[in-house]
Amino acid sequence: MPLQVTERIQGLPLFAAGRDNRGMTISPLGPQDQMEVELSPSDNDISGGGGGPGGPHYDPHGNPEHDPDEIAALNANRMMTLLAIVWIVFLFTTLTLALESRWAHSQDWVSVRLPGTIYFDTLLLLLSCATMQFARVSIRERANERCARWIWATMGLGAAFIGGQALGWRELEGRGLHLNSNEGSFFLYLLTGAHAVHLVVGVVALACVSAFVLRMRHRVRQESAVSVAALYWIFMSGLWCYLLGLLLVTIQG
Repeated sequence: MPLQVTERIQGLPLFAAGRDNRGMTISPLGPQDQMEVELSPSDNDISGGGGGPGGPHYDPHGNPEHDPDEIAALNANRMMTLLAIVWIVFLFTTLTLALESRWAHSQDWVSVRLPGTIYFDTLLLLLSCATMQFARVSIRERANERCARWIWATMGLGAAFIGGQALGWRELEGRGLHLNSNEGSFFLYLLTGAHAVHLVVGVVALACVSAFVLRMRHRVRQESAVSVAALYWIFMSGLWCYLLGLLLVTIQG
């Protein structure tokens, strides 16, 4: 069968070009042939919207960012973190109210000078907020190893903060101030100890997130994990700043 090529030039009828024994020939197509040619391109249209070979193919697992199950799991993680933060807020609000009540109505309230390490600890915790923010930026730039290093730096600063708190408690004991020495020392140990426990939880969570960032290759989950951990850590740092102001006003007075 001779090879035929058809083409429509705007404003001109269709022509067919072919090759036979006499050489190249060009002849106009009849109406019936033109109808067949005009209908034929739709059979192989690669940009069509149907479900044929040329149409778009929907893969429910091809884009995890739009997977309903994936989105539900990420939202659940964020919701759990927010609920934990709300619970911590209620806890320290209750402790604050108890402290203010005793401080305002106690007849034998004894002021306690805060340990000297407490200010250096505050600086360490503020620096850890900056390193955690750098980790968030790094994971968004898909620099997983750099993100893990920033998380490790945050963990180191958090561990140093907890160590500083332990030194502060040792200093209080050296001054003869124990948990049951007076109401001021009791609330000082209670508030700083409760915060330290929740910060230890944050350090453990950061260790898990850093391992997740290095070993897994699920970008959406990585970003969500780092973001949630950063939210918790920055909240705990802000809570400590609030507690420091409260201790300066009430305990040290």
